[in-house]
Amino acid sequence: MIRRAGHPRAGQGFTLIELLLVVVIIGIIGAIIIPNLMDSLQKAKQRRTVNDVRAVGTAWFSWITDQLSAAAAGASAQEFDLDQLGIEISPENLSDMLRRGGMNYIVTIPTNDGWGGDYDYLWTENVTDSPTFGLRSKGRDREIGPTDNPYPLGPFPTTAYDEDIVWVDGNFIRFPAGVQSIE
Repeated sequence: MIRRAGHPRAGQGFTLIELLLVVVIIGIIGAIIIPNLMDSLQKAKQRRTVNDVRAVGTAWFSWITDQLSAAAAGASAQEFDLDQLGIEISPENLSDMLRRGGMNYIVTIPTNDGWGGDYDYLWTENVTDSPTFGLRSKGRDREIGPTDNPYPLGPFPTTAYDEDIVWVDGNFIRFPAGVQSIE
């Protein structure tokens, strides 16, 4: 092997110190990027859920207004008890209901939220009582809570992914901050 002057290690590769330095740098970059990536994935799931709930809620509110000429808009109390809506309806039955009368208020009814949990579609057929319908995603943990029913009205921190997202008669009553205020 011919050695050139000034290059005593030519062709010998990296030293252990150089390799360890590269591994440490990659580890530091990973420690910064991975938590941000995981939080971004949760925010995307939450955003998808909010958009699903808003789309179905708006379609359902329109159907009730058009077909039954009765709908209560908004909420005036400080909390809401979702148990007032005693009838659970399946996504299939809701889809059929929203297609009655020759109208098509929404193309598809989502069955699962961003985290893969089932949506709760609840309503009361007695439309003279208020409220008439509600939707709920149980959040990342797929359990009711951590704020139990009755729900305090208003937003929760956007990083509280286990919180339920709830829409009743045209408005969010529990939602990530910055989504929509209660009117």
